[in-house]
Amino acid sequence: MNKKILVVDDEIKILEVVKSYLEREGFSVITETNGNNVLDTFKKEKPDLVILDLMLPGISGEELCKRLRQFSNVPILMLTAKVQESDKINGFSIGADDYITKPFSPRELVMRVKAILRRTTDDVPLAEVMSFNNDDLVVDLRAHTVRKKGVVVNLTPNEFKILKILIRNPNRVFTREELIEKVMGFDYEGYDRTIDAHIKNLRQKIEDDTKNPVYIKTVYGVGYKFGDGNV
Repeated sequence: MNKKILVVDDEIKILEVVKSYLEREGFSVITETNGNNVLDTFKKEKPDLVILDLMLPGISGEELCKRLRQFSNVPILMLTAKVQESDKINGFSIGADDYITKPFSPRELVMRVKAILRRTTDDVPLAEVMSFNNDDLVVDLRAHTVRKKGVVVNLTPNEFKILKILIRNPNRVFTREELIEKVMGFDYEGYDRTIDAHIKNLRQKIEDDTKNPVYIKTVYGVGYKFGDGNV
């Protein structure tokens, strides 16, 4: 079945170009120009990925991203004219999976879409359900679900992939560069702090005390690891 992409931008020419390039690659494309309509369209169409401009009439792209993350872990690719590193870090911190700035190459956009979809549908070997601290945290790798104290936790695709990498390698320390390479891909041209934003979000969702994490530990000057041998 063809993957369905929701493209949200108030610039008609950009919509037309992006739609044309994506359809040429076999994707089914839905478009919206006003932020007020996006949530209803999303719930009706159930897209596999959202390309979301930040500067929109009605509800802003940032606010839409936050609202989508309240009930969905669909991949979100932000499309914006904002170029500062702080803007990108903020985008990741509210749940975006990737970020591309205007002006952009439509071919690069298509490549980013394919890469995101590849990362979120990768194969999972047969070690399926992993439980920690007497079922305080339960991770089902095949179903892509996480439960904290019995309650389902909604992770973004990148957050889940980071968690999966860490729990498959307990006590191994991963540098930020290693995590970026494994999660975002070899050709990702981003910032080390991107991983910090994802880690912060993960801790808020799975830790009882984010200042004293049990699961995702910081190894100062190096990177991150899962647990300390007691989880």
